[in-house]
Amino acid sequence: MAREKEMIYGCLLGGAIGDALGYPVEFMNYTDIIEKYGFDGIIDLEKGKALISDDTQMTLFTAEGILLTTSKDKVLDNIYLAYLRWLATQGYNIPVIEQGWLIHDSRFHNRRSPGNSCIDSLKSGKMGQIDNPINNSKGCGGVMRVAPLGILCPPDDAFLYGMKSAAITHGHPSGYYPAGALARIISLTFNDHTLSESVEDTLDYLEGYEGSEETHKALKKAYELSKEDNIIYDDICSLGEGWVGEEALAIGVYCALRFNDDFRSALIAAVNHDGDSDSTGSITGNILGAVLGINGIPEQWGYKVELRDKINILSERLYYKHQLYYN
Repeated sequence: MAREKEMIYGCLLGGAIGDALGYPVEFMNYTDIIEKYGFDGIIDLEKGKALISDDTQMTLFTAEGILLTTSKDKVLDNIYLAYLRWLATQGYNIPVIEQGWLIHDSRFHNRRSPGNSCIDSLKSGKMGQIDNPINNSKGCGGVMRVAPLGILCPPDDAFLYGMKSAAITHGHPSGYYPAGALARIISLTFNDHTLSESVEDTLDYLEGYEGSEETHKALKKAYELSKEDNIIYDDICSLGEGWVGEEALAIGVYCALRFNDDFRSALIAAVNHDGDSDSTGSITGNILGAVLGINGIPEQWGYKVELRDKINILSERLYYKHQLYYN
């Protein structure tokens, strides 16, 4: 398998696994997690098919929107339409234009704790924009879904479209800058940068953007903490709980850097805390899955996660679109 294909499969599958590992404990505090799962917290996927949440659902709909795009200037419109199709799967009776593939799969019609900002923004019938924000939300629902843009786009485009796609539903700068940063970090790894180099580059890049201060501060702190030998849980607590965009990005990047060659340990660290465990797990999995490729992901986890078949199909299609884009 070509290295790019391994990275694409790893990025999408890794995010889904992190989501599935964190989903059972998303609304539990750390004390309750330890009480239920033992001293090490949750360390394995649930028995049977490990269920994914809205994080993976929306990530895959982002991928669908990209794949249905034939010209660069239409990518945001197609992502927006894909999000409307996702909204329809959540039980909302809305007119859906230009039907895609995923809406026809009944498994996507399960509600898995979708974020209020995503639901309310999409229900409004308006497409939020950076220059015309739809709300003042900086929830992590904007950042947790943009990995496919990092897969396909060159770094500068990944940053721009990551921000703009998040701004569809999240109007606060700390709702969309983390999405741009994540997409850029992933894109840089596809362009032969190490993870550390990708984060350093993105920190420098953020400095040129007004309103990115919270994102820059959180990402810089995550980068610096990852180089120290502190207690991991204490570091994560100092970064926040992940309910808002810059905190979710910081926790995901910290865990990926701290365990940059150990997918399993990175995800276990990313989900065992007081906050938004599925989103921080998903972001960590997207990043480290891209860095390590599918062969760096525990095989038993890969086969247990829900929607693995759809992840395989979308990964394959993204690979061929990636080849066309770069060649």
